[in-house]
Amino acid sequence: MPSNLTRRLSAQDAAFLYLERPGAPLHIGSLGVYEGCIPFERFVAHMDSRMPLIPRYRQRLAFVPLSVAHPTWEDDPQFDIRSHVRSVSLPAPGNDEQLRELTAKLFAEPLDRGKPLWETYVIEGLEADRTGVLSKVHHAMIDGVSGIELLMAILDLSPEPAPPPDAPPWQPKPLPDAGARLADALLDQLSQQRDLLREFGETFINPRPRLRQTGDVLRALRNVSPWLALPAPRTPFSVRLSPERRAAFSEVSFVEIREIRTSLGGTVNDVVLAVLAGALRRYLAMRGHSIDGLELRVAVPVNVRVQEERGSLGNRISCILTSLPIHEPDPAERLHLIRERCDELKRENQAGALEVLVRTLSLTPVPLQALAGRGPVANTVVNLICTNVPGPMIPLYSVGHLMLAHYPLVPLSLDMGLGVGVTSYNQRLYFSLVADPQAVPDVERLKECLDESFLELRAAAGVSPSDLPEIGGPPSQNGASVETTAAAEQPA
Repeated sequence: MPSNLTRRLSAQDAAFLYLERPGAPLHIGSLGVYEGCIPFERFVAHMDSRMPLIPRYRQRLAFVPLSVAHPTWEDDPQFDIRSHVRSVSLPAPGNDEQLRELTAKLFAEPLDRGKPLWETYVIEGLEADRTGVLSKVHHAMIDGVSGIELLMAILDLSPEPAPPPDAPPWQPKPLPDAGARLADALLDQLSQQRDLLREFGETFINPRPRLRQTGDVLRALRNVSPWLALPAPRTPFSVRLSPERRAAFSEVSFVEIREIRTSLGGTVNDVVLAVLAGALRRYLAMRGHSIDGLELRVAVPVNVRVQEERGSLGNRISCILTSLPIHEPDPAERLHLIRERCDELKRENQAGALEVLVRTLSLTPVPLQALAGRGPVANTVVNLICTNVPGPMIPLYSVGHLMLAHYPLVPLSLDMGLGVGVTSYNQRLYFSLVADPQAVPDVERLKECLDESFLELRAAAGVSPSDLPEIGGPPSQNGASVETTAAAEQPA
């Protein structure tokens, strides 16, 4: 992958460090389920051979004294691949419930900031002759889109790929001491001040671009002001987070998702949000929570990279802030309402305006950014985050083993006890529900509500099943979920 990596963290990257809490680590990840038993030593050698393609994987954080600037990525002279790639085994029988439990337990553990911020676990002992591979990477290093780029650098397009090109021996630079880090930070700040003065001069000569940006910021503030003025509705998902996590996974045919979109209108993301809204409606009603007039607020991250930023890792995301009409009983009408709202937000370029607002806030002195992030942060704006990252629609392999399924894993933060991750892979769409058990004590039931909501929307769209097993049939070869072709149940 390209190596146009910046050394110093951006304000957005660093925010994921400042907002991290002991019980709420901010790494993202994925669980891949592979065909066959992957030999651990061969996998370690494979990962070691890919390190020249991923230089960030051999770098660690170097914090600046007094937080006068954001940290930098520096070579880790003590880097050892075996400190990051580990083997764990499931006890017999090694079923999917055990896999989910182990995945949630390992994902809940924070990464060691004294080492490069990633870990990979090879999970052996999985029934039906399969292997799990759990990957964790800190959000300060990547976002969802750069995470897919990273995946493509680690995996192969065929079971027998050509060997990677020979790379020169790695010669890490020594870690800079505190004095060097402080001096380097001050030089960077002087450079930034020169850039600001240059921009001020350009604005004085031609103020139109700056006026447009100011208009974007004002529009972003206007768009979110109702959300800031009126707190988000309280739900069982709003809790003070514990260190524990639970996870549940589901998958559907991407062909069927596209056909629903064609039949009822909207985008793939609109369909995903409609399925999620139906699932939350069912689940909250089951928990005895009133759904009359209820609209939950959801933040949907949006990639704002330009072409030349591909491969740069880091975070280049904004978001759209929309609401899910939980109160609406008709699945097609739920999708229609979501589509209308998202179309309006796109016309207003809410994501672009929010990006400008975030860039403006990043001009705040770094010590204040660090202090604000480490202090108490109250979230009254959104109820949950739903990520939907396009993934490779072709089969991928690791050391010759086909990846059968790929489930994204999202962190929990800011008193949001439920996170939803969605990604596509090899003509399937994969859903992951990551929850704090205090917020969702029965996350597998929520997963069932998600499946029921999909079937309900598919029936409303008049879409026929494409590749799903019959009721009571054997689990899919992926083994992480069992889908049925039952007629859609009536809405809760």
